[in-house]
Amino acid sequence: MGKTRERLYEIIFEADTPAGKFFDVALLVVILLSVALVMLESVPAIRTNYRPILRILEWVITGIFTVEYLLRIIIVRKPLRYIFSFYGIIDFLSVIPTYLGLFIIGSHHLVVIRILRMLRIFRILKLTRYTQAGRTLAKALWASREKISVFIFFVIVLVVVIGTIMYIIEGEAHGFTSIPRGIYWAIVTLTTVGYGDISPQTSLGQFMASIVMIMGYAIIAVPTGIVTAEIINPSYKGNTQVCPSCLHDKHDDDAKFCKKCGAKINP
Repeated sequence: MGKTRERLYEIIFEADTPAGKFFDVALLVVILLSVALVMLESVPAIRTNYRPILRILEWVITGIFTVEYLLRIIIVRKPLRYIFSFYGIIDFLSVIPTYLGLFIIGSHHLVVIRILRMLRIFRILKLTRYTQAGRTLAKALWASREKISVFIFFVIVLVVVIGTIMYIIEGEAHGFTSIPRGIYWAIVTLTTVGYGDISPQTSLGQFMASIVMIMGYAIIAVPTGIVTAEIINPSYKGNTQVCPSCLHDKHDDDAKFCKKCGAKINP
């Protein structure tokens, strides 16, 4: 039983072996098929003519994901660590919508969440430079959270002031029926979205709008500069090995033991 469990772990959690890679690629194909089925069901003509077939296929795929999710829980040494891990939560969310559909009408459409499971393709194809780039960006965002928070606070204050000024300048006659409405216009203009549903009509209002538009270009560059200043390019080179004890997956190619918990990993 121990060898069987070890073999299943290698197939389901690893991607270095032919069996493991085949399992993961097959899983990705099923994920894409599932998402495609949900999209097709949203088309009225297809839903009317093929709904029974689509629902049967959806339940078959849900059954596959349910078995896979339960197997992951059974074969891993610390089930709770997997259940509450990033991929564990995504795996759970990819299964539950279909069952919720039995009680909440329309909730089965949430199975499109399964597309998030495609993130495993980075590990399967050993695109570690991209996964590491994602980690680097996440760390940079976290490190610059205080600066970004101050920046967002400044922007909020700015749009409130601008929205109030525009309400005073333009008034209800030109669509600025309230200060919140003016703030909405300020946000749309400052972010350079420009819906055009509200626009200043007076010369002073248009002059103010021009200043806000120019400010918008400058403001967009600020968070980019903040995050860029925090980015560091690490020289990590890893593989697809996942620690069976703590599920840590950032190991060097020649690693025999987990660098996080010290447990032995599969060679």
